[in-house]
Amino acid sequence: MPYAHNHGTRIYYQMEGNGPPLVLHHWSFATLESWYDYGYVAALEMDYHLILLDARGHGNSDKPHNPEAYDLKHRVGDIVAILDDQGIAQAHFFGYSMGGWIGFGVALYAPARFKSLIIGGQHPYAQSLNDGRQLLQYGIEHGAKGFIEIWERERGTLSPVQRKRVLKYDFAALLAAAQDRPSLEAMLPTMSVPSLLVVGDMDSAYRAAQECVQQMPNAKLVTLSGLDHGESIRRSDLMVPHITSFLATVDQSQKFVSLRERNFVK
Repeated sequence: MPYAHNHGTRIYYQMEGNGPPLVLHHWSFATLESWYDYGYVAALEMDYHLILLDARGHGNSDKPHNPEAYDLKHRVGDIVAILDDQGIAQAHFFGYSMGGWIGFGVALYAPARFKSLIIGGQHPYAQSLNDGRQLLQYGIEHGAKGFIEIWERERGTLSPVQRKRVLKYDFAALLAAAQDRPSLEAMLPTMSVPSLLVVGDMDSAYRAAQECVQQMPNAKLVTLSGLDHGESIRRSDLMVPHITSFLATVDQSQKFVSLRERNFVK
């Protein structure tokens, strides 16, 4: 299995398709398999070289139990390690929820490695993850089956495939990862990389996403009407057209700039 190594932590990843490289970073409690489940791989692999990873603490990647291992800089370093492993100088990035938070981290710690950022269901302001920690603590105390019961009671039914994945959770690692997030607001005016924020208007992150895009010099916001946080990512039929349209615009504009610079040099 392909692993990249970031200062002793192994990060599992897979690749699909052909075209410009596009990193897909999943949300909390998910794995790279979730992109297959919701149709993103099938919709994007014909036009993009997809780089899918299991975030540290998830899936087949290493699962440290110390909270310091989940510092945002380390999470961004995991992605950079994969790009280095494949010899990729720059890629596009799409992250949802936790992955979107890491997308803001990408703009802070590794902006030169990314041509564009697509951030779904997320904002850069301070966030408490106390609700998630309580849920994970319940999983530690009552096991995976107890976790499934309370999840389904509070958040909706899991599919059989999702239930099998929950049975493999390392709850201590996920708890270590669920640290409160500091504000990244100060960096917003410096985010020159082309950025697209996509969020449902029933998502609790909606108002904050509206606010932050006003502070970003090269960003736009797309709203998915009538959808909440979980519904938005499941609707790849609505999400993907916005992604591909944005990426086509970015690729075209960067080709134009490159050609113009080349002609200027001549």
